[in-house]
Amino acid sequence: MFWQEDDSEKEFTVPDDVVDVRFAIDCRRIPVDHAFALSNAIEKAIPWVTEEANVAVHTIHVAGSQNGWERPPHDANSLLMVSRRTKLVIRIPKHRIDDLRRGLDGLTLDVGGCDVRVGAGNVRSLSTEATLLARYVATDADHSESEFLAWAADQLGGMGIRLRKALCGKATSLATPAGAIPARSLLLADLAPQESVRLQQVGLGPHRIMGCGVFIPHKGVEAVRKPG
Repeated sequence: MFWQEDDSEKEFTVPDDVVDVRFAIDCRRIPVDHAFALSNAIEKAIPWVTEEANVAVHTIHVAGSQNGWERPPHDANSLLMVSRRTKLVIRIPKHRIDDLRRGLDGLTLDVGGCDVRVGAGNVRSLSTEATLLARYVATDADHSESEFLAWAADQLGGMGIRLRKALCGKATSLATPAGAIPARSLLLADLAPQESVRLQQVGLGPHRIMGCGVFIPHKGVEAVRKPG
């Protein structure tokens, strides 16, 4: 009998050179559009994040609808009510884990006038999930949906990632003192394990400290229509 294993079916081991550190937070509320305020607070606390490659700050996200509660509109005056289970997640190279913990553990961040007290941080490996979602990917304000997807396919191809299935959400924007950053959500499906991890490590497009181009595992398509 002849038996040859298919290399594509061999178990893929997730590298640990880039990980997510998930911090417990004590916070009652936070602005819906908090990407700049959060990144600014973190940069003040640990200035080295702007100089380190493969650092990304996840925007703080809570459930879109629960017990009749609907997510507020994405504007400067809307607030999210934050549950005790909500985490502050920062993607970081492994060699910076201890620096990150020392810099943030026990600190209270001012995020758009809201206090966010940071607790202990736990390390989590990146996922091999075949479907990934980025709630925000920075784009050109003039790009149509098809132009955005064509740009994404080109960028992914440069990373060795083949675009198989993609769905982008409606255009939105992130407020900054220098002006709004146009963005769209982007869901990618049917990624190979190596592609999934690679995309989580390097992200897509600029402003990763503001949560843009930061991909997370996802099991459905509902949230891609409602970035927040």
